[in-house]
Amino acid sequence: MTTVTLARHAMATRFELLLHGGDAAALRAAGEEALDEVGRLADELSYFCATSQVFRLNQEAAKQPVRVAPWLFRLLQRARRLSEETDGTFDITVAPLMRCWGFYTHEGRVPEPEALARARACVGMSLVELNEADFTVRFTREGVQVDLGSIGKGYAVERVGELLRESGVTSALLHGGTSTVLAIGAPPDADGWKIGLDHPASHDGTTPNSKLETQNSPAPLATVLLRDESLSVSAVWGKSFTTAEKTYGHVIDPRTGQPTVGALLSAVVLPSATESDALSTMLLTLGPGGFDQVLRLRPGMRALVAGNGDGGRPLRIEARGFDLTAH
Repeated sequence: MTTVTLARHAMATRFELLLHGGDAAALRAAGEEALDEVGRLADELSYFCATSQVFRLNQEAAKQPVRVAPWLFRLLQRARRLSEETDGTFDITVAPLMRCWGFYTHEGRVPEPEALARARACVGMSLVELNEADFTVRFTREGVQVDLGSIGKGYAVERVGELLRESGVTSALLHGGTSTVLAIGAPPDADGWKIGLDHPASHDGTTPNSKLETQNSPAPLATVLLRDESLSVSAVWGKSFTTAEKTYGHVIDPRTGQPTVGALLSAVVLPSATESDALSTMLLTLGPGGFDQVLRLRPGMRALVAGNGDGGRPLRIEARGFDLTAH
């Protein structure tokens, strides 16, 4: 049995592949092709790159219908369905709010009420018209923008899985920035890939959200065994700023325009990495109180959410299908 590891930087993060099989050359070729696809998608989905389809949408779609590639149109349709299913808790039109709070320029600021109200008026998938007849997209209001950062990485991971399976790969683990993980089959001599979630109490803002468990790994918050499924982890750390002794994270509730305070960390396991990305964002926004609501969206979903505890408890944790190892 041969093991091949590959990595590529894209979507402002590091994608890593671990492949097992009998032919090292074939594994490497399949892995390189899959990572090339990640790079292509990163170029097309970028909010900031002036040559991306998303950038062109945000510049032109309020003035006239903009034709996009069929695959991007289908992804926008999926985003609309997810927004409808989550009652707007997940919404790719959150971009005006991200800009209003200063997260795009890394300066971080609490917006004035008037500015926040203007940004909120530009948020909502009801402001996005999708014409399937010619794959065009139109925004019905000036100022509407889409940002696919909340599902773009999951979609890329999902595409990698499809390409690897088409190439005959039967045992692989891929992660994008450690927050979105895809397991194909199982590692040699194991039932699945054992993944650990970092404990929020020990998080330093730079360590990963999830990681492959090894003998020397520090005690995680929880572990989960993956086989032919995806894990997505959302957390409030990372992009954040502090003012007046209050910290504001970069995950914004589209319904209120405010950074979420529902939870510290959430994790969702589903067959689709695109959906696990979206629903982990929803779960982080709703927090432990919305756990059952999220679980009802997909049969067989495994999920975990950790929020600030009360009554002296350090954490409030709701989980299904995760092994709580340290809390």
